[in-house]
Amino acid sequence: MKVGFVGAGRMGHPMVARLVEAGHDVSAMGSTAEKRRELELLGASAVNDMAGAATQADVVIVCVFTDDQVRQVCLDSALLPTMPPGSVLIVHTTANPETIEAIAARAGDVDVVDAPVSGGPHDIAAGKLTLFVGGADDAVARARPALTCYGDPILHVGPRGAGQKVKLVNNALFAGHIGLLAEAIRLGGRLGVPEKTLLDALAHGSATSRVLNLVAAGGSVEAFIEATGEFVGKDVDVVRGIVEELGTDLGALDKAISGIRVAGKI
Repeated sequence: MKVGFVGAGRMGHPMVARLVEAGHDVSAMGSTAEKRRELELLGASAVNDMAGAATQADVVIVCVFTDDQVRQVCLDSALLPTMPPGSVLIVHTTANPETIEAIAARAGDVDVVDAPVSGGPHDIAAGKLTLFVGGADDAVARARPALTCYGDPILHVGPRGAGQKVKLVNNALFAGHIGLLAEAIRLGGRLGVPEKTLLDALAHGSATSRVLNLVAAGGSVEAFIEATGEFVGKDVDVVRGIVEELGTDLGALDKAISGIRVAGKI
């Protein structure tokens, strides 16, 4: 399969490596000569513009950081107009579902699949990245040979845009878990229990969670928020905007999330 790739950064770089290792013909965009050299070392064909990544591609993968960047890449560049009819655009970035619909409205004969991710570079390298996928059955089927290079599980959660909706709920809940844990650590401090003691002990009790285990591995809630706050915070901002448009709010989740604002990250 011929794969175009835009956004070969922290998450995209190991994706490109996995795609090449699986035998796909990958044309990856690099914005600088150094980036292009790194991509060539992976075995990809390095290109310097969107059109170079999209030309003759069966699938084009976009893995940039923010919703605004997705719009710039997919709506304000030569990417979509250059993609062949019948090809598939895969968006891994967590974005507003309305952004995905705007892209689909411009895509013409190109199918759009949204596949936001849960996990990190180590999960990609192990082929164990969680993907929340939205799109038509046929489009997802055509995207799957690329997605299986680094995604497991690949969760087809509904039509186009559904992947974004599930991921946004996931990250709102993830942020809420962090906020609740931060409040629990503060309570422990008021009771005179050191944070490390609490983190070690709670992992064996009924209050354990994946977030608690991740925080314990990092040593402290503050360190975990420092490492992840920027990534989670941008998605929480998207969720807040969506619920405001719906005339509602995040309810109890909002209060839980406020527990981590003390660190100035979310």
